[in-house]
Amino acid sequence: MKQELGALARALSLPYYDDALPAHDQFHASRVRALSERVADEHERTVDRGVLTAAAWLHDIGRPLERRGVIENHGEWAAAEAKDLLEAEAVATDRLDAIQHCLRTHSIRSCSPEPETLEAKILFDADKLEATGAVGLVRMACIVGERSGRAGETYAVIDTPAVDGEVSSELPDITLLREWAAERLEQLYTPPGRRLGTSRWRFMKEFFTQFTNEIAIEPAE
Repeated sequence: MKQELGALARALSLPYYDDALPAHDQFHASRVRALSERVADEHERTVDRGVLTAAAWLHDIGRPLERRGVIENHGEWAAAEAKDLLEAEAVATDRLDAIQHCLRTHSIRSCSPEPETLEAKILFDADKLEATGAVGLVRMACIVGERSGRAGETYAVIDTPAVDGEVSSELPDITLLREWAAERLEQLYTPPGRRLGTSRWRFMKEFFTQFTNEIAIEPAE
């Protein structure tokens, strides 16, 4: 392996994101990398930065295929694909195994294994933090749009729950984004990740209050 591991993984990962939609594209991977590094900086234990950075770049390379129904589990697929890619670059077996563990365990799905290493826990936290705060609200709205497009029907509506008997859609409303964020914040592993999550949740609560106020404005007479 002639190239630094993180830079190598970045170069290898980018072609896989060519067909990605905004919520899971190379910019998401880059933000997860940056968040991972911030959490690692604030953690009291030593982190293998090469493994962590490589896993951040590679964690969603299977998302475009999963979206099209070609594969079922992008984490498992990414782990297998990363093995082939990194073995060809003579990455040491122990570091390759560590990267694969990060990829297999980064998802919030019930079928995903629990992250056991510090690097895997940090990657998990960084990926979940990307679903919170200002960036998270934009990403989650993108995902709602993606799901609506894939299903061919509206997945959720831009509205609040019914108040005082007002007519409300039977579809999920803004509370869906709140629930998605809260679910992820509850599962964070690291103290630095939880601190960042607290700050982002504070902003989200202000956003939801503002959203409700805007929706509730009475029409001018």
